[in-house]
Amino acid sequence: MKRRQEHLLQQPVTPDLLLSPGDRDDVALDADYPEDRGNWTGKLDFLLSCIGYCVGLGNVWRFPYRAYTNGGGAFLVPYFIMLAICGIPFFFMELSLGQFSSLGPLAVWKISPLFKGVGMGMILIVSLVAIYYNMIIAYVLFYLFASLTNDLPWQHCGNWWNTDLCLDHRVMRTENSSVPINISSTVSPSEEYWSRYVLHMQGSTGIGDPGGIRWNLCLCLLLSWVIVYLCILKGVKSSGKVVYFTATFPYLILIMLLIRGVTLDGAWIGIKFYLTPKFDHLLTPKVWIEAALQIFYSLGVGFGGLLTFASYNTFHQNIYRDTFIVTIGNAITSILAGFAIFSVLGYMSKELGVPVDQVAKAGPGLAFVVYPQAMTMLPLAPFWSFLFFFMLLTLGLDSQFAFMETIVTSITDEFPYYLRPKKAVFSALLCIILFLMGLLLTTEGGMYWLVLLDDYSAGFGLMVVVITSCLVMTRVYGMKRFCRDIHMMLGMKPGIYFKTCWIFLAPATMLALLAYSILKYQPSVYGTYRFPFWSEVLGILMGLLPCLLIPAGMLFAILKEEGTLWQRIRQASRPALDWGPSLEENRTGLYVNTLAGSQSPKPLMVHMRKYGGITSYENRAIEIDKEIEEEEESMM
Repeated sequence: MKRRQEHLLQQPVTPDLLLSPGDRDDVALDADYPEDRGNWTGKLDFLLSCIGYCVGLGNVWRFPYRAYTNGGGAFLVPYFIMLAICGIPFFFMELSLGQFSSLGPLAVWKISPLFKGVGMGMILIVSLVAIYYNMIIAYVLFYLFASLTNDLPWQHCGNWWNTDLCLDHRVMRTENSSVPINISSTVSPSEEYWSRYVLHMQGSTGIGDPGGIRWNLCLCLLLSWVIVYLCILKGVKSSGKVVYFTATFPYLILIMLLIRGVTLDGAWIGIKFYLTPKFDHLLTPKVWIEAALQIFYSLGVGFGGLLTFASYNTFHQNIYRDTFIVTIGNAITSILAGFAIFSVLGYMSKELGVPVDQVAKAGPGLAFVVYPQAMTMLPLAPFWSFLFFFMLLTLGLDSQFAFMETIVTSITDEFPYYLRPKKAVFSALLCIILFLMGLLLTTEGGMYWLVLLDDYSAGFGLMVVVITSCLVMTRVYGMKRFCRDIHMMLGMKPGIYFKTCWIFLAPATMLALLAYSILKYQPSVYGTYRFPFWSEVLGILMGLLPCLLIPAGMLFAILKEEGTLWQRIRQASRPALDWGPSLEENRTGLYVNTLAGSQSPKPLMVHMRKYGGITSYENRAIEIDKEIEEEEESMM
């Protein structure tokens, strides 16, 4: 408190080097947001961007598989409970932090500079994920182009990439065949197309032998990066418009696939398999852990994307409402995707004469093997195949936009004077670097590296980042102060539900997830291939590095302070002097006159000069000022 009082007695001075050109203008009173940083041009931009970010590939290829393997319809019970305990509270916390400060995942740690390493860990994680996630988009582009034909290339055997084990499904369903067929010893045309033509994995013996670059995949990866760059070229002003298509069009395609799926013969076999409740599964902890994992990764908390998107909002945007729209909408989308997927799998199982569990897979196996094979059984197969992969493309691009915007925003907020005027050039340079790093994934053994990145880049390291963030907000910064900030911003204080989840339920659940992931650790596998020991060590180090950045950031922050060790720790854990809302007119109470270059004694006066009166926001500011003054008097 003394540090803040001393600061208020003197005129804040910021070195010219740290000021952006916009900071030097004297027109701040006429702006609703920092013009040089960028902003959403409408409220729907933010909402659709969040929906597009959360509703991604995992809703289509992970949720349905997790649901049927963990109790079918009964899985929805722990799923929605975990959504209430972890998903919604973490989602709202991250949005609140971003909107209140208008800062990215690195600069936002002015709230407690001691923990800036948490932000660095976020950026490392999201950078690794962006590398391999765009490779998945490249695979989708490959199949999208391959669907532009009259006869899908994975429909029949007899191609140069097929082996003697390849067996056409039309032969498998021949009822009067006199030759018995052993299904377990055969391979479908779609599986050989994926592994032997697209990936060409026969050219690699394992992760230590990547083989040559698959130039067709390389071109698809280049195209995917070009698309991403063009969409984020002008920051949220451009990506915020693209999502009007990429966040809504997948729903149209999903509904078309759902209607086509439920009208197929045998569809209800798959749907019954998907939804039949097995309530005895609820007694096992694995089901609850799987539900929490699905919520955690589906909503994308901890990656910094939500925080970044919210940082471009106006100060009083109703993110409380947006939180429930996005989180519940994401859950409903996952359930609908399950109907669309399992209706087709039910038809496929009837056509092949095998149980549903023998054709159901998760992840790339569903998207690039099982579902493409199912498409070949439908009339107008290329049309339905094109729609499916176009849906995957739009789902993936939204998430990739968020990853890239997170990285760009974080770094430009750290160096605003140098990088903000050259944001387009910096974004291009970043895309080129990540493209070059992703070239390893386009090799014949690239799938092994993709699996390694997928298993470890956003594993326990991400959980540590989220747990630390929650503990800093509630224990270090203080729950009371954080709720006061939200009240200042939204006009409502978080109720007992949010406080209970933030203080106890959500971090306890995340700690249980972390312990489970460590105790139940299993080495990575891809099919029958087991990864060598050195690759497992590399993966573990990949997961540990974001965790190690947290103590490294602590050490750096402590060394910057003065005094004894304990004094340095206390000083570094306090909010920075310029922490608070980015605009002077929104700063009340403790945040008065702490903004760099501030000339006004009270943000309230700024509001009165600008609007000619006192609005509901100013009344709230007066109440908060009085509340803080009373607390300070009682402390003295």
